[in-house]
Amino acid sequence: MKTVSLSGVPRAHVGKKDAKGLRKEGRVPCVLYGNDTEQVLFHIDAKAFKPVINTPETYLVEITVGDKVHKAVLKEVQYHPVSDNVLHVDFYEVRSDKPVLVSLPVVLKGTAPGVIRGGKLKLKMKRLNVKGLISNMPENITVDISKLNVGQTIKVKDLKLENIAVTDNSNSVIVEVKTARGVVIAAEDESAE
Repeated sequence: MKTVSLSGVPRAHVGKKDAKGLRKEGRVPCVLYGNDTEQVLFHIDAKAFKPVINTPETYLVEITVGDKVHKAVLKEVQYHPVSDNVLHVDFYEVRSDKPVLVSLPVVLKGTAPGVIRGGKLKLKMKRLNVKGLISNMPENITVDISKLNVGQTIKVKDLKLENIAVTDNSNSVIVEVKTARGVVIAAEDESAE
């Protein structure tokens, strides 16, 4: 799993007025919680979040607050309803000996024979929720589609992953090759003749 470092400043005061003042200065109020640790309240420069938020990747974030370094994953981001500016960010602290739940992007590998025959490839799940130790987390979940024909699917239960477990429904379809409209019409024309 890729790692990003962020530097935070402890928050002296807590409340709406303080948070509003931080946002005017271009700072984002944040909270770090989890694993029986006390909540850590801090703020980070809004520009520092771009590599973490505006990407499909999932990162392990090393946050330096004061003289302590915390390893965490991004849990929730709250946006302004009109301007889409980041209002607040929650981080969940991870430990090397406790499993963590994260959402990883799905990456397709190979070329589906069904697409070559005229089918349409449809990625139904762009991210999968997985649970495991942070040291075992891959950067993404790679799904091989090189044997996928028209009308076939790959479901969550078809994945073979080591040291991590997918928590999504086992019957959920990740990717499928649907029959394209043109292929169906061509088959009907032949049967009509």
